[in-house]
Amino acid sequence: MQLTFASYNIHKAVGVDGRLDPDRILSVLRELDADVIALQECDRRFGARESVISRGALDETPWHALPVARRPHSLGWHGNALLVRKEFEHLEAHAVDLPRLEPRGAVRGDFMVDGVRMRAVGVHLDLSGLRRRDQIRTVLKHVDGCDDACPTVLMGDFNQWGVSTGAMRELAHGWHSLAPGRSFPSHNPVAQLDRIAACHRWRVVEHGVHHSALAAQASDHLPVWARLELA
Repeated sequence: MQLTFASYNIHKAVGVDGRLDPDRILSVLRELDADVIALQECDRRFGARESVISRGALDETPWHALPVARRPHSLGWHGNALLVRKEFEHLEAHAVDLPRLEPRGAVRGDFMVDGVRMRAVGVHLDLSGLRRRDQIRTVLKHVDGCDDACPTVLMGDFNQWGVSTGAMRELAHGWHSLAPGRSFPSHNPVAQLDRIAACHRWRVVEHGVHHSALAAQASDHLPVWARLELA
C-alpha cells in the first residue's frame, strides 16, 4: 500500500501578494492530490479562531477534516488541522498541548485505510527554537502512549533550519526524518522548514516540494510531500 502525505503552512490563506484567497489554497491542495494533509496556520489567531477555509468549501474537495478542533469555528488546534480522503474511516482525533513560549499545539488523528489503522500527527513548532526539542519529545511521548501502535507519520512546519541538527536529533532513532527540500519563502525558497517524519513501518518511495506557479503565490510556504509504502 502506498499513500502520499503532505504538509502545508497556508499562512491563514494570505498569499505573497497580500490577498486573502482560501480558494487559491484549495486549488493548490488539488494540485497536490495527497491522501493525508497536515495544514498549519489554517485558523485565525484571535477572537473565535475561525477557520480561513469554510467547511462548505471543504465539502467540495476529496478530503474531510478530522475533528481535532476545540473551538466550534476552528478547523484545527492552534492552526493545525488534518485532512484525509473522505473514503478513509475516521477512528479518533485529538489536540495535543505542547510546552510553549508562543501559542503552539499539535494534532493527532487515527484513521483506517483498507483495514489498516494509521496515524498522522500535524505540528507547528516553536519559532525561537527554545522549546522545539521539548515539543518533539512531547509529541513522541504522546504517540508512544497511544493504546494501538500503528504506522505513523509526523509532519508540519518544524521551523528548523538544520537538516539533522538541533531538535531533529530527537527523530534520529526509529524514524525516517525527511527534509523534502527548500520550501520557505515560497517566491524564492532557501530554508527547509517544512518536514515529514515516518516511522520505520513505512518505506520512503519519494519526496519533494510542490513548486507550482499557484503555490508560489498562495502562501509564504510551499507544500512538501512524501510518497510512502507500508514496509
